[in-house]
Amino acid sequence: MKGVIALMCVLMACLSYGQLLRPDKMHLGVYNPETKHYEKPLLGMDGHDQQHHSKPLLGMDGHDQQHHSKPLLGMDGHDQQHHSKALLGQDGHDQRPHNIQHMLGQDGHDLQHHGRHILGQDNHDFKKHGKKQLLGTDGHDLSHKEMFKAFVVKYNKTYESPTHYHHRHLIFTQNMKKVHILHHNEQGTATYGPTKFADLTEAEFRQQMLGFRPDLKPQHSNMKPVSTSGLNDMELPTSFDWREYGAVTPIKNQGMCGSCWAFSTTGNVEGQWAIKHKNLYSLSEQELVDCDSTDQGCNGGLPENAYEAIAKLGGLESEQDYPYDGEDEQCHFNKSMVQVTVNGSLELPEDEIMLAKWLVKNGPISIGINANALQFYMGGVSHPFKFLCNPADLDHGMLIVGFGVHTTKYLHRRQPYWLVKNSWGEDWGEQGYYRVYRGDGTCGVNKMATSCIVP
Repeated sequence: MKGVIALMCVLMACLSYGQLLRPDKMHLGVYNPETKHYEKPLLGMDGHDQQHHSKPLLGMDGHDQQHHSKPLLGMDGHDQQHHSKALLGQDGHDQRPHNIQHMLGQDGHDLQHHGRHILGQDNHDFKKHGKKQLLGTDGHDLSHKEMFKAFVVKYNKTYESPTHYHHRHLIFTQNMKKVHILHHNEQGTATYGPTKFADLTEAEFRQQMLGFRPDLKPQHSNMKPVSTSGLNDMELPTSFDWREYGAVTPIKNQGMCGSCWAFSTTGNVEGQWAIKHKNLYSLSEQELVDCDSTDQGCNGGLPENAYEAIAKLGGLESEQDYPYDGEDEQCHFNKSMVQVTVNGSLELPEDEIMLAKWLVKNGPISIGINANALQFYMGGVSHPFKFLCNPADLDHGMLIVGFGVHTTKYLHRRQPYWLVKNSWGEDWGEQGYYRVYRGDGTCGVNKMATSCIVP
């Protein structure tokens, strides 16, 4: 009996010693093969995140790069989701939706950090804490109700009745669920949150803000395919921005009118004219809304048609002479006030390397894009999965003015991007601009790239 007791004591001592030598007990943490040393445990003894993950949980191929050192714990200490299989399937899609509840600890840190913060423009977390709570600008939890109140104040929203207010609050709450879906399926560094469009339904947003209409493309196009022979030997710089060369006008605002196609068109003409004639004019979108009979004004249009309309009309007036009011009106074009003219248009290549080379050599590019990620976009390099942003479903007109490469802070991952000018005012996105991943046709950014030809 004494021998058995002695043996048990030895075993218990060994186990205790083994526990003491565990890296997490010694605060050495999890071994990282990239850095060749132990790092702090992802979760502390209280279940809070001790540090940002040193690498994203999901790799470029959608597989888990590392397992959690212990289960993700909820506020009650129970495991919210066991990682019995990879969160992503072989095709990079979610096998099941992430459990959003309890993703933030009591101290506001992310318990499962996917290589980036879920941050708004003010750098505060917008992820859920519990079922309904988010973090506000002071770092404290806000319910959706309180968050909606802050949204109303920030964007000076007014509603005609308490019933209407309640209706918009419900829409806002549903939209915050979409924000989480975007975050959990984001391959880049983009952040999403309560933009000024957060109280609009998807149908309202589409009707009021989108107007790129591929269905209006003529059967027999007059566009000329561009030759890339002169671009093959061109060396592509790491980054380029036509704003630095005086070829881009300030951000404009289309208002609640589906005239994005007109802004995309004028932006291209403005840039092409400035580069060739050394004069940058802000040109009239309202002229196109009112006078382009092929397109449909606030109900949408296509830059290809707009180039031809400008040529037939005899040119574009300036913004000052034919100001924008965001409504369909009678055409009052005055040819004697024409500021610029065009005499044709070009269909640009889908190859994004050639597209970038053409931009450097020739100027800003009019594009169509799938706007699914735009309603709640707040900043960063946007790179949603294709099942969330179909590259064949183009519905918004924008203007590429440059490109670059973003390198992530901790992992030093390179994120090549297009710099895209939007027409929703400076209080949207990155002071009115959008960065979208460059190189794999994200959201169809390369599918309908065009430019005018100026004399």
